[in-house]
Formats: sequence, structure tokens, C-alpha cells
Amino acid sequence: MPSLDAEAAPRRVLFLGDSLMAGVGDPTGGGWVARVVAECFARGLPVTAYNLGVRRETSVQVTARWRAEALPRVPPGADARIVVSFGANDTTAERGAIRVPAERSRLALEQLLDETATSGFAVYVVGPAPVDDEEQNHRIEALSATFAEVCHRHAVPFAPLVEQLSTLEAWMSEIADTDGAHPGASGYQTLAATLIDHGLCDWLTSPVETQPPAS
Repeated sequence: MPSLDAEAAPRRVLFLGDSLMAGVGDPTGGGWVARVVAECFARGLPVTAYNLGVRRETSVQVTARWRAEALPRVPPGADARIVVSFGANDTTAERGAIRVPAERSRLALEQLLDETATSGFAVYVVGPAPVDDEEQNHRIEALSATFAEVCHRHAVPFAPLVEQLSTLEAWMSEIADTDGAHPGASGYQTLAATLIDHGLCDWLTSPVETQPPAS
């Protein structure tokens, strides 16, 4: 029978988000999450990773389910982190309207960061990635900037994607050749490398103390 300490280890990492988090379109089945987790193992920190990406979900939907997803997967005393990514679905136009107004998206992220801080979870936010639609990308860029401001006020790390990936011809060509939003294996490798360069693995493998939101 394992001890309680053994059951609480290793570090739990909950990856909450939408289809890009889930790795939709990757023929290898891993998406960027598996590649980041592999890098953590390579750095000597085996983690228990839960990919909780759900296709088409918005910031509001992810925020509504985070607690129900997290609590069963984190035993008492476990060191757990949350990586969250959403936003592109918020900016999608459907039936003549944007799925989630920008202010509602901001409030959803504010709520998630307030609730996770109160519950003692360290959080890392990954911004939305560009799609094959110039008009929507303008909305994604604006939302990413808003998310960056929210994360700064909450002292939470934020990785912007739209600014960098939209300048990469390989990324934009790959999503254009698929469904306009999801890359294949090469694109997910690029996304993982971008996040690793931005310090995600450093954050996952280093001690992190949660901090209350700034006033």
C-alpha cells in the first residue's frame, strides 16, 4: 500500500482549455501538451499530466468546469499546477454574432484566476493562437492583449501566441491547409517549442508560490 506522500507525488499538471489544448488535428495524437510534458521528463521532473482540452469550448465554459475537473485529480497535499488556454472560440462569429463578447471573456479569466488563487493553485495562461481568418485574428490579438493585462495584475505568467505564430509562414500555411484553426504534427511541435522558449517548462519544473490578485 503506497503512503499518502507517495500518492500525492509526482507533481500534477492540469491542462485546461479548448481544441488546441486537446491536440485536435495532430496525427501523432499528442498535440503540444505531450511535447511539453516530455520536456519536463527530460529535465528530470516526471509529472502526472491531465489533458482537459474540450473542442469548441470558450473561456466561459472552461472557467465553469475547472473546479469539477481539478478536485478529483488532485489528492490532499499534492503539488498541482494548472495551465489554461482559451479565447479563439470566444472570437468566432456565428449567426451574425461573436460567440463571447470581449468583456465577458475578460471577466471569465478574472474569475478563473480569482478562484484558483483562493484554492491555492498556481496558474500559467497561454494566449489564443491565430487562425486562417484575418478579421478574426484582429479580435484574437485584442483579446490576447486583454488577457495579458489581466494576468499581469494577478501576477500570473502569460504566454502570447498570436503575435509570434501569425508571423510564421509555416504555421499559417499549415492551418490553412487543414481546417483553418488546427495544425498538424509540425505545427504542434512549433507551438510546444514556442511555449518552452517562453518558459513554460521552467515554470512547471520550478517551485511556484501562488499570489493573491493585485489590488
